[in-house]
Amino acid sequence: MKILIQNGRVMDPMTGRDEMADVAIAAGRIIAIGQISPDFHPNRTLDASGCVVAPGLIDLALRLREPGQEHAAMLESEMAAAVAGGVTSLVCPPDTDPVLDEPGLVDMLKFRAEKLHQARVFPLGALTRGLQGEVLTEMVELTDSGCVGFGQAEVPIVNTQVLQRALQYAATFGYTVWLRPQDFYMGKGVAASGSLATRMGLSGVPVLAETIALHTLFELMRAAQGKGKANEGKGARVHLCRLSSAAGLELVRQAKAEGLPVSCDVSVHNLHLTDVDMGYYDSRFRLQPPLRQQRDRDALRAGLADGSIDALVSDHNPVSADAKILPFAEAEPGATAVELLLGLACKWAQQEGLGLMQALGVLTRGPQSVLGHSLGTLQASLGQLAVGGQADLCIFDPNASWRVEPAALLSQGHHTPFEGHELPVRVRTTLVGGQIAHDSASNAAAAKV
Repeated sequence: MKILIQNGRVMDPMTGRDEMADVAIAAGRIIAIGQISPDFHPNRTLDASGCVVAPGLIDLALRLREPGQEHAAMLESEMAAAVAGGVTSLVCPPDTDPVLDEPGLVDMLKFRAEKLHQARVFPLGALTRGLQGEVLTEMVELTDSGCVGFGQAEVPIVNTQVLQRALQYAATFGYTVWLRPQDFYMGKGVAASGSLATRMGLSGVPVLAETIALHTLFELMRAAQGKGKANEGKGARVHLCRLSSAAGLELVRQAKAEGLPVSCDVSVHNLHLTDVDMGYYDSRFRLQPPLRQQRDRDALRAGLADGSIDALVSDHNPVSADAKILPFAEAEPGATAVELLLGLACKWAQQEGLGLMQALGVLTRGPQSVLGHSLGTLQASLGQLAVGGQADLCIFDPNASWRVEPAALLSQGHHTPFEGHELPVRVRTTLVGGQIAHDSASNAAAAKV
């Protein structure tokens, strides 16, 4: 199909492009931006008047709940939710059931996702078998099956010798290790340590749970790098998932200044909310990592603005009603968020006095830099609008606003701490590989019928 997008404001954080221009698409690729050949005859024309035409968003933390957890969500529903939020590429953690520790499981997930013709799925392979933290997986075989990195999801590795060997092995092949920094023993609580958790009688997770894990990890990275020019740059690349504290962010800044190959992200929940928001034991606010105090939230917002934090993620984790409507400490952590990602990014930018370009950057350019060479030939296409590259685009109305109503979300999970919030911008159309994966006008018409 040949598609012509007309009258839109084309914005690309990767190149800094910001102009009124038309975009021509053919055979799944962008063939022109701006000056369109008179010989181009589209099968379909999309009028983007008043809208922004941007690269498709990349979400580095989105659980699809398949295989094994279909009671909470189905692949079809979560992929539909992703493209409805403008997300065209997503990274899926390995904590499915069974765990993504064998090539056959990865192949099955990618096959199922590709048949839906919606967002691109990039699985993370398990760093250790069964996420047990004892035996390393066959990383080469998992990479051949399509894994873009290796992680432990929410399961810390207790044995630091195993973690050291994992870093050394990953460095040998140039793989990225994705870890959420949390000490196994100190991270067993259900809320952030502080006066509020104490008054509510909830077990706490201190900031030390994050900083101890970061100190340990950085020491292991330094040891793997060695000393002298002969060993320079030989350490494993590490991506830190969902920082939650000001102290943790400061350690990351120091590690980056030192030259350690590290990147990091923050979730929309920790960017906007604090522990006070959970009110009277509201289980919608039961999240991992837990919501911390205002000083931590403010530091994370500043870190995302100054580039210390590389990307913003939805941390989309749909939870079934049976697992969520329980006493706070017993409820399963997680929330539905992918359809809110763009709106929450723009809300953060507005509140911080930043431009729309910076809001888009933490959802496109930043995540693309984290994935880097693991994308293979797609590295030159994703997270940007490149002539000749894959036509993954998000068209949204920057002047629209909407109220978060869980029943209206496409995700099978309807629990979100942002229920009732007013969000700016609304996705109109999402294209993946030159095909329309989501169109709000068509969906609205179908709903009326």
